[in-house]
Amino acid sequence: MTVRSQFFHADEGDAVAVENETGKSRVLLVCEHASKTLPARYGDLGLADDVLSSHIAWDPGALAVARLLSQKLDAALIFQRFSRLIYDCNRPPESASAMPVVSEIYDIPGNADLDEAERFLRTAALYVPFHEAVSSLVEKRKILGIESVIVTIHSFTPVYHGRVREVEIGILHDRDSRLADAMLADREAASFKVERNEPYGPDDGVTHTLRLHALPEGLLNVMIEVRNDLIADEAGQRAAADYLGESLERALASTGD
Repeated sequence: MTVRSQFFHADEGDAVAVENETGKSRVLLVCEHASKTLPARYGDLGLADDVLSSHIAWDPGALAVARLLSQKLDAALIFQRFSRLIYDCNRPPESASAMPVVSEIYDIPGNADLDEAERFLRTAALYVPFHEAVSSLVEKRKILGIESVIVTIHSFTPVYHGRVREVEIGILHDRDSRLADAMLADREAASFKVERNEPYGPDDGVTHTLRLHALPEGLLNVMIEVRNDLIADEAGQRAAADYLGESLERALASTGD
């Protein structure tokens, strides 16, 4: 019996999805927290419906913005189809937040006291195929002469642990800041409040995907965070995607890479 058949019902589909795989842009969009869907085997994890729809289960609006960027840039898009409450694909297996017992102010009963077998099962069913899919797509594009630019798309809640966040768009980077620097160069003219490494930074452990797929190969990369109240409807999603698409295009043109 395969891990997949143990983990998913027959009608639940794959853990990862790819859209516009043959897009001509160098940009490869990645959305690790695209979905709030829980695999049927986990029920509701002991959580109320409003909690399962909140930011602890997914990044609201992130996939919508990523899809608009995919259309605008003609960029390939890869995303996770299940909730980060089961496995957060932007965290390595050894991280406590990969399968969180607590998220912000919420206890996650269904994640309490996980044994090694369950942790292995979730890792094998969600984390491994997701990152294998990203690696495979990067390699396919390399063979075609496309050096991928890894751009991960996230959203964040406007209030976290009672603290109001004024930043509207965060441009995040790890030790390679080339693309982030270029995107931040004209932020003063932006219609959004744009900040570097806010509301998170690499010390918070949020750049795992960049570390795994971009840094070892020297690929240009950036992580983008958009405050989720700004992208709660189509108009807001389009405004954010328009700004980010134009910013990415200018930044890529200016890097000379």
